[in-house]
Amino acid sequence: MDDQNESSASNVPKSSLTNPQDDADRIRLKRLAKLQAQQASGSSGSSTPSPPTPPPPKKAKTLPSPSRPQDRPPIFQSPRPVAKPSAPPKLDITIWEPETIVQVLRVTLKREQAERSNGQIIWLKEVASEVASQDPSQRLSSEIADQLVMSRLESGSAIQTSFEYLTGCWRRLRAAKSAFFRRGYNPEDLTRGMAVFEKLHGLIVSYAGLSLQDPSMFDQPPGKITGPKELLPPLLVSETLESSNVEPFLADLAARFDGDGLDDILGGVFKELMQLVAMDRQGLASTDGESSWRSALGAVEGLVAMTRIPEWNPRGLTSSFIELLSLLGPAARLSVFAREWPQIAQTYFFEPEKRSQSDIDGSNTNLRATLHILQQSLFTIFNSAVRAGAPSREAVLDYLASALNLNLKRGGMQVDRTQVASDGYMINLQIVLLRLAEPFLDAKFTKIDKVDPLYLIHSPRLDTSDETRINATVEDVKALAGEAKATSSTAPAPNFITEVFYLTAAFNHYGLVRTLGFYNELERHLDDIDKYLEGIESDRSYVGTPMEAQARAAVEKVKGDKARLNMEVFAYRVQILDPDLIFRMIGFTTFLMAWLIRLADPAKKYPTQQVTLPLPQEVSPAFKTLPEYFFEDIVEFYLFLVRHTPGSMDLAGKKELVEFILTFMSSTWYIKNPYLKAKLVQILFYGILPYGRDKMGVMGPILNSHPTALQHLIPILMSFYVEVEQTGAHSQFYDKFDARRNIAYILKAIWTNPDHREALNREVHVNMANFVRFANLLMNDCTYLLDESLSKLSEIHAIQIEMASDGWATRPQQERKDREKALQGAEQQATSYITLGKSMIDLLKTFTAEAKAPFTTPEIVDRLAAMLNYNLDALVGPKCLNLNVKNMDKYRFNPRQLLSDIITVYLNLSDQQEFVRAVAGEGRSYKKSLFERAGGIATKRALKSSTEVEQLMMFVTKVEETKLLIEAEDDLGEIPDDFLDPLMYTLMRDPVKLPSSKTTIDRSTIKAHLLSDSHDPFNRSPLKIEDVTPGMRRQTFVQICKLTHIISDTELRVKIEAWLVEQRSKGMVVDVPEVAMPMDVED
Repeated sequence: MDDQNESSASNVPKSSLTNPQDDADRIRLKRLAKLQAQQASGSSGSSTPSPPTPPPPKKAKTLPSPSRPQDRPPIFQSPRPVAKPSAPPKLDITIWEPETIVQVLRVTLKREQAERSNGQIIWLKEVASEVASQDPSQRLSSEIADQLVMSRLESGSAIQTSFEYLTGCWRRLRAAKSAFFRRGYNPEDLTRGMAVFEKLHGLIVSYAGLSLQDPSMFDQPPGKITGPKELLPPLLVSETLESSNVEPFLADLAARFDGDGLDDILGGVFKELMQLVAMDRQGLASTDGESSWRSALGAVEGLVAMTRIPEWNPRGLTSSFIELLSLLGPAARLSVFAREWPQIAQTYFFEPEKRSQSDIDGSNTNLRATLHILQQSLFTIFNSAVRAGAPSREAVLDYLASALNLNLKRGGMQVDRTQVASDGYMINLQIVLLRLAEPFLDAKFTKIDKVDPLYLIHSPRLDTSDETRINATVEDVKALAGEAKATSSTAPAPNFITEVFYLTAAFNHYGLVRTLGFYNELERHLDDIDKYLEGIESDRSYVGTPMEAQARAAVEKVKGDKARLNMEVFAYRVQILDPDLIFRMIGFTTFLMAWLIRLADPAKKYPTQQVTLPLPQEVSPAFKTLPEYFFEDIVEFYLFLVRHTPGSMDLAGKKELVEFILTFMSSTWYIKNPYLKAKLVQILFYGILPYGRDKMGVMGPILNSHPTALQHLIPILMSFYVEVEQTGAHSQFYDKFDARRNIAYILKAIWTNPDHREALNREVHVNMANFVRFANLLMNDCTYLLDESLSKLSEIHAIQIEMASDGWATRPQQERKDREKALQGAEQQATSYITLGKSMIDLLKTFTAEAKAPFTTPEIVDRLAAMLNYNLDALVGPKCLNLNVKNMDKYRFNPRQLLSDIITVYLNLSDQQEFVRAVAGEGRSYKKSLFERAGGIATKRALKSSTEVEQLMMFVTKVEETKLLIEAEDDLGEIPDDFLDPLMYTLMRDPVKLPSSKTTIDRSTIKAHLLSDSHDPFNRSPLKIEDVTPGMRRQTFVQICKLTHIISDTELRVKIEAWLVEQRSKGMVVDVPEVAMPMDVED
């Protein structure tokens, strides 16, 4: 594609009449000379200027010799006598040439021949007299063709304009030439005949162009349109030219007048044609024949001359006017979108809820077929211009860049759509670019390295100055631009592949992706209307009041708005769900994903070789300075696909999508925007939702089979579960629950695969600290969500009791409305909390069964036990009746399932002594009776097997025994203040001194704090959990402590141990637990 520099039309030789102005002057001089000759009496000479030099004949085409019998393939039948080859006919030029001129030009020097033609052939009396006076033997020949044409044009016609006559000559010339070649003349005769044809062709085309430029040169019939507008009828309805002749005629015209007035000839024609499109108010639904957009676009297909007129890419336009005033703008803005073409939505999708699906599908099919015709015509026009040569190709690129740069506001958060180009205009141009890009979007990515990664830095074509970068500051961009400028003098010009690649990516952002955003806003608006109408229907307090009529009128207006918006939604779907568009977009996006991974890959071998994960910490300047939309648009497009048309994912690109997600989720420091990372997880979430017969959705199979996914998916999801805790956004508290709900669902979906479980066990052993962070946050989420769920259920229960009481009806109306509103709010919140809480409990249940050690670390185990005990008390304790709300299914609340899940967590950790001790030491909620009641309910409701219930009771027995030991240990008397943890006010067992605040605190306490907050709790200085976590070896731990200045307070620890020994000697038995790592670390 990048080598498409030459036009086929460039091979057509121009006539020797190369200057239209000279031709026009010559014609005027001839007229003047004739007038003077008529006034001069008795003059036998003529002052008529000599005819112009005839154009040089074209090089004769090499034609095959007449086929001979021996050249034909053998026919297996009875032999026949071989016929002798016939000799080629002989061309008698003295007979053939006059006949051809009469046939083509419809003129003669013989009066009787004209009379026999019934007016079809014109007798040129004056030319005949002049020729006879000079040479009586002179016959019709190409040598006097100029005089013949000139005389015929000057004689005029009552019915034909000069242009109509000349186009007729051109058509007859083509027919004569075709017949001539079929005769099979020998090469010498062919050459002689071609010289005649070339002479006539040059004269006809030259005079046709001059007639269009200045029709006043010749006498024209009154009342007929002349000049450039004369081209419209043959272009639209082929009155004087057959449809097969229109394009060749215009090609001849373009070849003759290229650079010599062609813009004057065709510019007005192009404008008139596009005006027909602009005036066609029916748009894609038009059926007006020759005045429709179909005829207008068909007329200009392949005419690259349009790129040379000013209207092709007018200067000084605003964003919304380029589609109205540029030459192809009116055609490119044709679409199905209701904002610009409301009649399409009203015609094809009126009251869609009352129509069958097959009827809707029929409307979609018809409209998409029409769209494809439009988009094919636009592509043909642009592609012809691209292939015609460097000037027209550059004009195409400039126009597309102008359309883009003028509409950068489309990418804003709040878009005034009256001030930017329409969705249809942007998407149609984007489809043109997608088709131009097809040659380099091959399955093996063979041309991936032809895309210049620094194009946006050193090329001024696209304006990206205000774009947010993937992971770079303004200073980073300026620094890279400075480096590029220093070498720009030696850098080659951007190739066509690079130009198209970046233009397509940009049009995708400001075109389709922004349109998808408008569509999503439309759907949200419809959801809001449904909620409003639902609320109005449930609240009928206005009935019987003076406001009833006004309220009903408002409801009807909202219903009307809903009907209109519903039609708009269906119209949007015609384009954005078009399989052809989706297929092309998948092809381009797949290439873009592979290109981004290759750009980030230090080995630069992807996709032929898998990239090593995680990526290096150092991000290449070329990658991080790219506009963020390169990454964002991939995410938005695939998120749209998996939500609205997941079946499209089966076309192609799933492998590259999974590799793209895994690559950048394993190396999240490459992407600055936290929302983009969360949306990558969202794609996986929607991709594994059941779809059709696929229980694991369209992406489940590849997530369970791709080697990179089997190795990295579990660690990636766990790491992002931790990372999303702090996004820096004002809505991070709620954002994290959305992301973690998605993560929980994905983990649950892939958990049955043993390879994924093996990856989890590997992560626990290799990266224990990271897993502890994950386990801590998972436990925190469970604690918060279950507490909020049960709290909201208690609130709902209380309000329902109020509303069921006898005094409810006597309360003031406003008070009742307030309580009803509070009930609705509590119901919405309860549903959300319960749904999220269930996901977190499922995850906790799954992970405590597979990886127990992280949940029994000192920084987690006590809080985990407290959370479980509290919720067990809420479910089976005295306050459980507060959770007895009406219609539990409405809130997705299943207390029996929740109880079963909590029991499962107890059972999963029942063999861990640390967990047993933590449950026993939790003094707020733990009661033996709660477990006995839970076991009874589990047996009665068949929530657990008898074996599991027995195991639960054995666990309670161990807890009770441990509780007795703890009570004995806790009788320490008064603990010195120096020995108390400053946060928990408990006896420190492993005191450490923090590097910044110099505060001494128990190691388990500060580790628990840092799992949620990476700052020193006493002065808010940054502090990492690694700074207080010993490594696997004592030497490593010593090095960490020295580097980070985390100092084990050995002196204090010795004092505490001595004090404990003293307390023991007084009869207070204290079990001093063995510390996992030696604490006698030198300062």
